[in-house]
Amino acid sequence: MSFKKSLLFISLVVLGIGCAKQPEMQSTKTLKDFGIRASNLFFYYRDLDRATSFYTETLGMQVVADYGMAKILRVATTSYLILVDEAEGMHSADEPKTVAIALITDQLDEWHTYLKASGVEMKHTYNPKEGRPHDGFVVLDSEGYYLEFERFNEHPENEKFIPILDRTETIFPTPGRKTTLPSNLGFKSMITWLYYKNLETMQGFYENVLGLTMIVDQGWTKIYQVSSTGFIGLVDEKKGMHSFTEKKAVNISFIIDDIEGWFAHTQEAQLFELRSKQLEVGTENKYQAFVGYDPEGYFMEFDKFHEHPINDQLIEYLKIGR
Repeated sequence: MSFKKSLLFISLVVLGIGCAKQPEMQSTKTLKDFGIRASNLFFYYRDLDRATSFYTETLGMQVVADYGMAKILRVATTSYLILVDEAEGMHSADEPKTVAIALITDQLDEWHTYLKASGVEMKHTYNPKEGRPHDGFVVLDSEGYYLEFERFNEHPENEKFIPILDRTETIFPTPGRKTTLPSNLGFKSMITWLYYKNLETMQGFYENVLGLTMIVDQGWTKIYQVSSTGFIGLVDEKKGMHSFTEKKAVNISFIIDDIEGWFAHTQEAQLFELRSKQLEVGTENKYQAFVGYDPEGYFMEFDKFHEHPINDQLIEYLKIGR
């Protein structure tokens, strides 16, 4: 299948809806054993140009690979976001946007002032209070995806998370690019919030199949580390910003080192339902990818990007960002 259809197919990197097969928790190997290089996420749009302008000009993110129908953006050192034209992607922009991302920053007050002045639509207002484990506010992007701007504070709940954030570099806008973002605003990391009916089952999947480590337990949310700056938050749909939906206009994605080994292992161990029995290779060998479904229907894409002029900037960041 072409990259176009793969992205089409599952929105592009890490990079499954259907009823996923219950994973066999006895497997001795997990995704982490095959080398997770970075976290990634696919969003789907009717107007890709408008979405790209929002993320690059308003939020200051850099396009690191341009596939035409999909733009790969660098959010933080090992965190990426792919914007996909719904006409050529795997999901429709009309599907429920059952996902949110938290953009972690130390400049929360400054971001709030800037975004309000820029006319960005606010979903949940900023109301910081002393003693909270975290503060934040939520805005809507150009087509309604939830973006949470968040700061994690010194608090017993964050005792594993704060040291990670303290070691993490903030990514600021690259000089010379077209953006209205002040040069002193940026992001340290990104959390992808996913909404589930059975949190306990999903904890088992993320720990025993993917091999991820929980770094924050908020009770009804569990945050797992994927890469140095990429995190996934499992949310009880009864308490989160979204409720569970069968369809979801998003692909969660993992950029990995040994994709052939992981693909063979998922088949042999029957860890989860696969969308295809073949490992896809992009035109001109730009990438390799396959897609599966997690136990509650999120599309999971697993990718490896190869040397190619389109991927030059992405590959450079993947090499240095581990």
